[in-house]
Amino acid sequence: MKNRITDLFRSKKGEVLSVFYTAGFPSLNDTVPIALNLEKAGADIIEIGIPFSDPVADGPTIQQSNKTALDNGMNLRLLIEQVKEIRKQAKVPIILMGYLNPVMQYGVKEFVKDAALAGVDGLIIPDMPLYEYEEQYKDLFRAANLCNTFLISPTTSEDRIRRIDAVSDGFIYAVSASSTTGAKGDFTSEQVDYFRRLQGMQLNNPFLIGFGISDRSTFSKASTYGAGAIVGSAFINLLKESKDQKKDIEVFVKNLKGN
Repeated sequence: MKNRITDLFRSKKGEVLSVFYTAGFPSLNDTVPIALNLEKAGADIIEIGIPFSDPVADGPTIQQSNKTALDNGMNLRLLIEQVKEIRKQAKVPIILMGYLNPVMQYGVKEFVKDAALAGVDGLIIPDMPLYEYEEQYKDLFRAANLCNTFLISPTTSEDRIRRIDAVSDGFIYAVSASSTTGAKGDFTSEQVDYFRRLQGMQLNNPFLIGFGISDRSTFSKASTYGAGAIVGSAFINLLKESKDQKKDIEVFVKNLKGN
């Protein structure tokens, strides 16, 4: 079965840009136009966050966007409907990223079915245990043609990275630092060593680097080691301040890509 994520990595060999934002932020109905503007501006993957009341792995910027989205009335069922609207016009790969709790409340089987029917291509559920995915959900995800992405960090053992690589579809999310999300500036020599170590492992799946990507310099540097990078907090900050989303998104993406 064809999948937009795996097709993308087959056809594009570098500088893949995945942009993350929280569904229902800054306003409840912004989810769809933000996605369409991102695709038009040249983003390669759109990663939409499922708002949750306790996003422990995220820094203050994304935590605050979660609270705003929930206050706006955002929920997972509404997000599925919004993805259907996005998919009417957009061909870009769409990933939903969120914590396991809202997915369990929805019902995992029902969520996987509804997400796939809506046009979602992949899922990132950072707090899903690897063994649980292997034993209970891997076949379900694959039957629905949904790529599943796990996170790895500088402290992840080689054995676990290889286990993750074996069960992953699409790509692996290489967290650049063992901390919460947020724009950090340039990479340290330790982070570069970690990226080189991943390169040397010759994994089956490409990896995208996330956490600390905020501008052309960090995106370009990340792309010299991985297949590309994921931008989150810097984009959320843009949305928070923006008075003209369409124009600001276009400038943001083009600046990252050096266009």
